[in-house]
Amino acid sequence: MSEDYSAWVGKSENLTDVLEPARSNALRAALGDAEPLAAGAQLPLLHHWLYFWNVQPPAGLGVDGHPAKGGFLPPVSLPRRMWAGGRLRFHAPLVVGETVTKTSTILKVEAKSGKSGDLVFVTVEHKLAGGQGLAITEEQDIVYREPAAAGSIAGPADTGEVPAAAWRREVDPNAVLLFRYSALTMNGHRIHYDRPYAMDEEAYPALVVHGPLQATLLAELAASNLGGRIATFDFRGMSPAFDGAALHVCGDANEGGASLWTQQGGTTNMKATVTCA
Repeated sequence: MSEDYSAWVGKSENLTDVLEPARSNALRAALGDAEPLAAGAQLPLLHHWLYFWNVQPPAGLGVDGHPAKGGFLPPVSLPRRMWAGGRLRFHAPLVVGETVTKTSTILKVEAKSGKSGDLVFVTVEHKLAGGQGLAITEEQDIVYREPAAAGSIAGPADTGEVPAAAWRREVDPNAVLLFRYSALTMNGHRIHYDRPYAMDEEAYPALVVHGPLQATLLAELAASNLGGRIATFDFRGMSPAFDGAALHVCGDANEGGASLWTQQGGTTNMKATVTCA
């Protein structure tokens, strides 16, 4: 690709938000945990993604529902954008009700070509600081891709296969859950709630399950099964997951932490690893 995005490397922005209980409790309820958290409790892992909304007026949105390109992120011309993975380090807990500052910096922008065509990878670092100082250091990998050809992405397959895993939870990623997670994260990307758009414009066979939602389910599974404080969480999307088929959230303990994955039928959708302090 000929575009030069070097001017965006090093660009930073600061956002401040209050971790009010309602959003975290709404996600907990949507995932089946009706026990609410009060101010002063520790924020569940990865629930910080529910905050720091980037709310744009209608004129500030792209046709896909994302904020229009060319703001904080570079104006990559490739049309399909997705959150490919990330790496998180937990230094101190965030607390429900506290005020938190997030500093975001673009670390690198890389253009590549592969079997699926041209790709642009953008790596963004986020540092979140609350009342105890630095709480989370996170790197997010965002990938921009060429349009998908019609019929090129396989649909969901509920084969009834049960993964062999020491820990396993089965989730129904239905349209209501996907809509609720989109609303709680202010994620306007239409592939998660607008079926005609997802299928006709982006060539998906069904609604797409959010990568961050899968990562949150994996982190929750690890936190509920591991005795120690989780120090790191790394995840990578492998294949899209869709509504219409059961999503298995799986994990196995290993020395120092756990290996985790989500699975639909025989397809692994996301892999993750955690380590304990």
